[in-house]
Amino acid sequence: MKETFDVTGMTCAACQANVTKAVQKLPGVQKVDVSLMNNTMKVLFDEKLVSENEICAAVDAIGYGAAAQDQTAQSRNNSIKEQWDARQKKMEEEQKGMKSRLWWSIILLVPLMIVAMGPMMGLPFWQGMEWAMVSAVTQLVLTLFVLFFQKQFFTHGFRSLLKRAPNMDSLVALGASASFLYGLYSIYRMAYGFGFGDHEIVHAAMHSMYFESAAMIVTLVSVGKYLEARSKSKTNDALGKLVDLAPKNAVVIRNGEEVEIDAQDVMQGDLVVVRPGQRIPVDGIVESGHGFVDQAAITGESIPVEKEPGDPVLSATMNVNGTFRFRATKVGEDTTLSQIIRLVDEAGNSKAPIARLADQVSGVFVPIVICLAVITLVVWLIAGKPFEFALSNAVSVLVISCPCALGLATPVAIMVGTGKAAENGILIKSAESLESMHRVNTIILDKTGTITSGNPSIHDMVIMKEGVDENEFLRIAGSVELGSEHPLAKAIVTEAKDRHLPLDQPDQYEALSGLGLKAKLGSSSILAGNMKLMASAGIDIPRTVKDWMDRLAKKGETPLLFVQEGTILGIIGVADTVRASSAQAIRLFREKGIYVVMLTGDNEQTAKAIAEEVGVDEVIADVLPAEKESVVRRFQDQGKFVAMVGDGINDAPALARANVGVAVGAGTDIAVDSADIVLMKDNLMDVNTAYELSDKVIRNVKMNLFWAFFYNALGIPVAAGVFYPMWGLLLSPMIGSAAMALSSVCVVMNALRLRFFKPSFKSVKEEKNQSKAQISVTKDPVKQESKEEKKMKKVMIVDGMSCNHCKMRVEQALEKIAGVEKAEVDLEKKEAVITMDAPILDDTLMQAVKEAGYDPVKIY
Repeated sequence: MKETFDVTGMTCAACQANVTKAVQKLPGVQKVDVSLMNNTMKVLFDEKLVSENEICAAVDAIGYGAAAQDQTAQSRNNSIKEQWDARQKKMEEEQKGMKSRLWWSIILLVPLMIVAMGPMMGLPFWQGMEWAMVSAVTQLVLTLFVLFFQKQFFTHGFRSLLKRAPNMDSLVALGASASFLYGLYSIYRMAYGFGFGDHEIVHAAMHSMYFESAAMIVTLVSVGKYLEARSKSKTNDALGKLVDLAPKNAVVIRNGEEVEIDAQDVMQGDLVVVRPGQRIPVDGIVESGHGFVDQAAITGESIPVEKEPGDPVLSATMNVNGTFRFRATKVGEDTTLSQIIRLVDEAGNSKAPIARLADQVSGVFVPIVICLAVITLVVWLIAGKPFEFALSNAVSVLVISCPCALGLATPVAIMVGTGKAAENGILIKSAESLESMHRVNTIILDKTGTITSGNPSIHDMVIMKEGVDENEFLRIAGSVELGSEHPLAKAIVTEAKDRHLPLDQPDQYEALSGLGLKAKLGSSSILAGNMKLMASAGIDIPRTVKDWMDRLAKKGETPLLFVQEGTILGIIGVADTVRASSAQAIRLFREKGIYVVMLTGDNEQTAKAIAEEVGVDEVIADVLPAEKESVVRRFQDQGKFVAMVGDGINDAPALARANVGVAVGAGTDIAVDSADIVLMKDNLMDVNTAYELSDKVIRNVKMNLFWAFFYNALGIPVAAGVFYPMWGLLLSPMIGSAAMALSSVCVVMNALRLRFFKPSFKSVKEEKNQSKAQISVTKDPVKQESKEEKKMKKVMIVDGMSCNHCKMRVEQALEKIAGVEKAEVDLEKKEAVITMDAPILDDTLMQAVKEAGYDPVKIY
């Protein structure tokens, strides 16, 4: 079971690590993803071993809060706009509270700094011994108010410390508390000095009031957290643009009348009315009317698409012309827009492998810093320095250390990157997929639907039987292919229907993967497919036919041979149009040093013709759908990092096997389970865009991680006073806290640069309405054999026969097959000689012998 929880109280990467550890310890928990960006936690767990309440209790036990998100039917049916608005409102309220507390802190901090620094700045008031107590008490009161407005650091920090899960708030709370307590100690020393007339003690205490440090620390950190929150809110800009596409209202038919309702109230099965200029509120199927819909926001198609009865429409797309009614099929969270937003959101909150080191460091960072602060204090005291000096350095170590920069280095860049990808019609399902894409050094492209448009059409017809005209040949071919879902078959059926030819449903039909099909049309047996199929059926193909097959293949067409009762009817050459973007995309892959492979089930000659046109490095032809996965594995075994690019229809195993699976032109089917990256458009250039974006994001993450580690590696020693003996270099707690605040803001701002990402190339636009190919028809009759000449013989080796009874059983089993004239078995040679007057597949003959109880070895 997978559940999402809202988590409260997290402020830094250490919090994220603490929550993750606490939940991972529970029995039955398989995976935990905690997002510091959105304060959420996704948990995959076995509900038989652990419950939601136990998960929440584990988080509560370490000082944070957790609650399962509302997954009721009402919540799921709420419009995505409503859910987003609620989320944004919560974020805005949090920022408003932070801003209010910050302004009050600054207002109080200004007079506090004037009072504390006045004597050093030469200000003409509260100078001298007589004003010492007034100044001290004023600083105390102002500091107490500042600490009150920033009390969240102390409540969260000390609670986490007591729960043995210290975080950044713990460091700030310890540093500010140490400064404040030392200030109180100074007041007591001052009072003691006044009481006993020891002005030296009073004078020393006057200059060691650390109240301003305590107030300045929490205020500066608060400034950083506020700027960080503002910056983080911008990481969701791309997601916000998607959400804004969702219309608020919809017009539906209720009781025969048009009624305007909230889009979230549209129910599955409702009849929805859409007029020009209106956005479509939910997914559905057009029932009546006609229109042109701009789908650019979802699929990237720049040209409006014509919609007629029976056509699908997508939520958030714009009707630019015409009025139509459609039946709602997907509503609420099931609409295409909602699924896109969910995928982008989940990817932005997922963990990239590159973040593991930062997570490991964050988990132990705070305890180590506390230990370093204590060591700093002790070492300087042992070195004979005053307590004030040692304490100042220890506090500086606490407040300069920043686990936030480490924790934000990866997720901010990932969130901006996945959002930017969505803007470009690229849906990246996880941070791991985004990271993996830039490592790809081999791309395997499935030809049909990827390099080509996936909409093949007939280019050539060669009629080889006397007395059969063009339409009759096409009628027979179209009837045979009626039961097939293959794109080549659909091209033939479409052409036959366009000519209004009467098609007959085949009585029997069997698809033969990688070969073609066999069917029964009336009393006639028909084979349709490639040369392998004909060879398997024992059909002798004349040289003329082979020459035609080769000629069409060299033109880039797939030749399909049709044989009726052993008589060759003719050849139909079907070709797919190469996408306008394919050659450019492949050239860019190769310029990046990526090895490009084209994978296809076509024969080698057809494949090579297309390969030469687009310029791939290697062609692998005659590949069955089931073999695509093994091709991917073979390249991986050679040490290649492989991306498989296909249409997600018959290459799911290969997409799943690849290091990165990319589904092209998914359109509405955005949840292709086997794909890591889904391209909404059918433009191969988007694979290049995904590669470049991945590279930019990972470079940004590495830069963030470097500076986060470098900042802490340099800042902590400087704050501890390591360089003081050599160069007199020290940092006050105030400068340390300012540096900590600045480090987090810099990391977030650096990641936000990704919002301006643009591909380094100009993409070729695909032509949507390509003209239909002109069909070339040729009559080239071949000499057909007489019935006697058409008789064929095959020899089968059979094991398991031992007597005449066995011999008779095998002969009878074979002679029962339609088309077998005679079967003769030689027991000594273990051979069955089969005489046929019609083509029969080897599999059919061998299956008959198996069913008789014997073991067919081979046929030749």
